[in-house]
Amino acid sequence: MTTVAEANDLSARSARLRHLIITVYGLYARPDGGWLSIASLIRLLSDLGIDEAAVRSAISRLKRRGILQSARHGGAAGYQLSAGAEAILREGDARIFRRRRATAADGWVLAVFSVPESERHRRHVLRSELTRLGFGMVAPGVWIVPAHPQDSTAGTLRRLELDGYADLFHADYLAFGDPAAKVRRWWDLDELERHYTSFIAAHEPVLDRSSTEQEAFADYVRTLTDWRRLPYLDPGLPAELLPEDWAGVRAADLFFALRARLEEPARAYVKRVMVA
Repeated sequence: MTTVAEANDLSARSARLRHLIITVYGLYARPDGGWLSIASLIRLLSDLGIDEAAVRSAISRLKRRGILQSARHGGAAGYQLSAGAEAILREGDARIFRRRRATAADGWVLAVFSVPESERHRRHVLRSELTRLGFGMVAPGVWIVPAHPQDSTAGTLRRLELDGYADLFHADYLAFGDPAAKVRRWWDLDELERHYTSFIAAHEPVLDRSSTEQEAFADYVRTLTDWRRLPYLDPGLPAELLPEDWAGVRAADLFFALRARLEEPARAYVKRVMVA
């Protein structure tokens, strides 16, 4: 009989595999219309230590979730990103590859919403989406996030047909209290710092070793998969509101250093695999 711990571990590994596949599609399929042959995908995932049966099982789940769709190109069987998945990845690019933190001068975006009790499932979806976008809760129905120039809140809520429940405002913090203390109530900075510390511990060793193009591909996909959730947990708060020696700064420096080092050799390797 499978224990709860074993079931949780299996679920985590399954989710990890789906995230790895989405990373591969986001990096290497979009330039070609979002399509990859199943043969190329299986070959690339094998470099990450994943066998064919696991890849096919994960693909089936991604199809059921509407992220991938079956398609043939030139007689080859494969899968392509759905329109919805393409939109999510485009929205994510600005956040995932964003280096700049907000400043106090940027102000804040306030999301004020009200959802009828008869549609409380929509309330859950709206709250979940605001959390995914990095919002913190000031009060029930009032959520806040730094006003980055690339803020995608309006477009995301419109795409999900949630715009009818919310109003968005651009605001400044006037009074009362210490904003640095306030942000600790609105976001769990301690938990976020633990995520950043784990990222550094897992990927910093890559900087200290040389690698082949094949190894660069595997390292880059793993690094980006672990990184891309962090900019959603971290709203990009102004530096003056964060603790000294904030781990998020060191983690970002590490990610962009690894990206500069691994991105091109990884892409060169993928090109060779896809034409083989």
